[in-house]
This record gives sequence, structure tokens and C-alpha cells, in this order.
Amino acid sequence: MLKSAIRALAIVGVVAAAGGAQAKNPMVGGAAMYENKNIVENAVNSKDHTTLVAAVKAAGLVDTLSGKGPFTVFAPTNEAFAKLPKGTVDTLLKPENKAKLTKVLTCHVVAANAMSMAIEKMIKDDNGTHDVKTVGGCVLKAKQSMGKITLTDENGGVAHVTIADVKQSNGVIHVIDAVLLPKM
Repeated sequence: MLKSAIRALAIVGVVAAAGGAQAKNPMVGGAAMYENKNIVENAVNSKDHTTLVAAVKAAGLVDTLSGKGPFTVFAPTNEAFAKLPKGTVDTLLKPENKAKLTKVLTCHVVAANAMSMAIEKMIKDDNGTHDVKTVGGCVLKAKQSMGKITLTDENGGVAHVTIADVKQSNGVIHVIDAVLLPKM
């Protein structure tokens, strides 16, 4: 009887822990984000990231961002892309601009699994500003302002992390409110 009670409590604990782990991942673009799915598998379900997904497809980065990783992706929303000068997104999506598009997108990707607490610690350890080197060769300046992480691109553009720590099977996504641009 005691063994049965202990076993039942253990099962309840495992189920609760599994459910708790699932609940920790925030919703993005009205969709659940699953830790057992990769960056692309989750991003395609976010209604706030349709432009980003189209850009990733046009740049030929689907296989890369579906790969093993780990990757940290600073994922601009559709609204972030809409802030760019009129026609910019359409121009970047043209086949002849694939190299530029790839450069822009890879400047949002870091070859690491960097959760917000780790980024905040790096910012603190570097006296308030941490250089983030991206796979696209860009250097972003990470800072913390009013409890939120901000990223400044090489042109002085600033993006704020609006949703942090969206765990993926191959890394993490941090949703941002601006597109980070490389020096071109």
C-alpha cells in the first residue's frame, strides 16, 4: 500500500513537472511554442513571424535553422519588418538580392544557446554593454534597460526583446521589435 502511494506520488510529480516545463514556454504570435520542435517548426506557427519565415525560405536558410544548432535567434516580428523603409522587404525577397537577405537574417543569429539570464550576466560582467557576434559577422551591442534586453546594430538601430527565452529543440528564440541591419 505504501509503495503504491509513493509510486502514485512519483507519477503525479513527473506529470506535473512535464506539464510545468511545457507551460514555461511563452506563446508567440498566438501559437504555442514547443521545446521539442526546432526553430523553423515553431516559427511557421507564429502569425507574428510570417515575414521572417518567408525571408528565411527565400534566403535558403530553412535547413540551417532546422539543423542541430545550437542557435539563438533574435526574431523580428512582422511589425518590425513593416518599420523598414517602404519596399525594403519586397526588394530583399527578390532572388537577385539573396546574398543581402542572407546577411540581414544571419545578423539575427548567434551560434549558441543564449538564454536571457546568460545575456544579462554577460552585460553585467562587461560593465553594461556586451558585444554579441552573429553568424553573419555583425556585432550587436547588448544592453539592459528597464529590465529588458536591447540590441543595437552596427548602424545604431535599436531592437528590444519583447518575448525572451522561447526554448527550441535546437536553441532559443528571443522575439524583437525591430530588424537589425548590418553595415552594407
